[in-house]
This record gives sequence, structure tokens and C-alpha cells, in this order.
Amino acid sequence: MTHVSDQKRNVLVLAGAQALFQTSSVLTMTLAGLVGFLLATDKSLATLPVAAMMVAVAAVLIPASLVMQRYGRKAGFQIGSMLGVFAGLAAAAAIWSGSFWLFVGATMLMGGFQAFAQYYRFAAAEAADDKFRSRAISWVIAGGLVAAFAGPNIARVTQDIGPVSYIVPFLALSALSLVSMALLTRLSLPDVATGASAESTAAQEPARSLWEIMGQKVFLTALIGSTVGFSMMIMVMTATPLAMQMQDYLPGDFATVIQWHVLAMFLPSFFTGSLIARFGVLSVMAMGIGFIAGHVAIAMSGTSFWHFLSGLVLMGLGWNFLFIGGTTLLTEAYRPAEKAKTQAAHDFLMFGAVSLASFSAGGLLERWGWDAVTQAVVPFLFIAIIAVLSLAISRRNLRLSEI
Repeated sequence: MTHVSDQKRNVLVLAGAQALFQTSSVLTMTLAGLVGFLLATDKSLATLPVAAMMVAVAAVLIPASLVMQRYGRKAGFQIGSMLGVFAGLAAAAAIWSGSFWLFVGATMLMGGFQAFAQYYRFAAAEAADDKFRSRAISWVIAGGLVAAFAGPNIARVTQDIGPVSYIVPFLALSALSLVSMALLTRLSLPDVATGASAESTAAQEPARSLWEIMGQKVFLTALIGSTVGFSMMIMVMTATPLAMQMQDYLPGDFATVIQWHVLAMFLPSFFTGSLIARFGVLSVMAMGIGFIAGHVAIAMSGTSFWHFLSGLVLMGLGWNFLFIGGTTLLTEAYRPAEKAKTQAAHDFLMFGAVSLASFSAGGLLERWGWDAVTQAVVPFLFIAIIAVLSLAISRRNLRLSEI
């Protein structure tokens, strides 16, 4: 294990890379629908670039994991950042030439960047010792707090610069990705390819099959927690601006709600790791479920501005506790030799569910209204709490049997 100062330096580098990546991602999410509407002949396809980006994330997650298993985290992360550079340039070229399908391809490249960046948090866990691990994951995810301010503001300030609108923001995306590549040169993680580290030595231990790993209660609980938190958050966040628009709120109103929601997603990351260290990961995940249940209660009680604002803040807090908790718990499910396939399987399944949730939000809202979106969250919360309680009971019984 690296020295404490090396641990913190690596985690800070990863947090910086996370901030740059999330800023690029938020910038893309802010403008992709507008650009899609501008370029698409069939306006019903306007949101296809965003959908294609999410599909690309899921598709690239496993190849990204295999690349990093072979060549190391540092090389993989720089490949991901290079995809971000190409994504920005391709998007700018698409807008300049008026090509909708080139723009779809550009957002898919951005999805590839996102897939590689999903492993920042796992790299932080691997760079930290047991005492620092949960805080390391939290610090990296907290890098996304920068994106809550930087992404929308870069889009707003630069979108009308130049002879053609929207080109400069995507050139800025390429610039952010280049900065990320430069920052990642400061990483000093073990080189998996050379096998020179203690971890690579440990990786020679026999690896279990993926089905055996996924059959563990600890893996299933981690997957259920992070997937429920992420997919329900995406579904509600996607539907909220449309629901507020149906209630005749102004664009500034739902922009404020979403900004506070994003702040609630990332700001707690500064102390979530400490809460896990003090109270245990399952307790923190249970708190996350409680926050989302609070969102449901508030959302079903009214549709005033304050109902939307407070409900979305609670949803953001729930996402944070479940996502960081699930990531932390997942590190207990695999041996060093199993980490690549386990992490890839977890994130592939999670983003598959996230994609379905994002696609379902509009249909639920259009056919059955805001209450249907809210009520759809409830059964998944029951599944999550049953999983957490089941693992907690199993661990308690194990401790009692050892006395």
C-alpha cells in the first residue's frame, strides 16, 4: 500500500479528473437536446443523442475494464479522456456541417469517455487503505460538485459565441478533456501490466466465476443499492422539468430545482465516507433509502415549488448515500484477481437499469402524470430495504455464531 501522502495525492488527482469529466458530461447533457432539435429533420429524434450516449456508456464499460486490466488504470483513464477530446471535436464538426448523425456519433464517443470515468471511484478505493477507502471514494465523487456550477455556466456563456451557435461549448469540452489527460499523468497507481505491485501479486490468487461472485449476498446488496439509487434518481430528475412545465412554472424555476438537486447529490460526499466509517455502510445505505422515501412522501403531497425543491434535494441525498454506499460495499465482494470483471458487471447492470429508467420517465409522465412517476419509485425502495436488512441480519448472525 502506498504511503498516506501518496494515497491522498492519487485521490485528489482522481477527484480533479472527476470534476473535469462531470463538467464535460453536464455540459453535454445541457446542450445535447437543444442541438439534437436543431439538427434533426424529424424533431421526435431530438433526444436520441442523449439516449445514444447512455447506451454507449453501458456498451463500453466491459471493454474499458478489460483494457485497464491489461494496461493499467492510468493508461485506460487517458484513453477515456482522449475519447472526450474526439467527442468535442466531432460534435463541433457536426454542428458546423449540420449533420445530425455525426452529432449522435459524437455523443456516443462522450459515452465512451463516461464509461472509462466510472472507474475513477474504484481506482480511488484501490489506492487507499481500509481506513481511508470510503472517504477516498467520497472525495472522488465530490469532484462532481464542481460540475453543478461549471457545466451549465460554460454552456450558457459560450453557446452563442462565434458564427454558429453551440460550437464553442463542445470545443471547450475537448479542452477540458485535454486538461484531464494532463492531470492524469500525475497518477502513480500500480502498473497492472507489469505485475510489479503487491496487488498484482495478489491477483495471481484463483479467481471465482462471475456467476459465483454475483451470487454473493454482498454483491447483490451493493448492486441493488447503487442501481435503485441511480435509476430512480435519473427517472425523477428527467421527469421533473417536464412535470413543472405542465404546472406552468417558468424555466428559471425548474433550473433552480435541478441545481439544488445536483448540489444535494455531490455536496454530502465530503462527509459520506466518514459516516460510513463511523456507522457502517449498511446503515448509510438505509439512510439513503429513507431520504428517497422522504422524496416520495413530499412529491405525493403536492406540486408547489417547495414540494419539487425539497423532494429533489432528498432524492439527491438518497442517491449519494446509496451510490457511495453501494460502491464501498462492492469492494468487499471480490478478490484482487476478480476486480475487473466484478466492477464491469456491476456498472454494466447498473447503467442498463439507468438507461431503462431514463427512457421510461417520459412515458410514465405523459400517460399517467407526476404521481405515477413518484409511485413507480416505491416498489424499488422495498426491494432495496429488504436487501440491506437481509445482509445486516446475516452479518449479525455470523458475529453471534463466532462468540
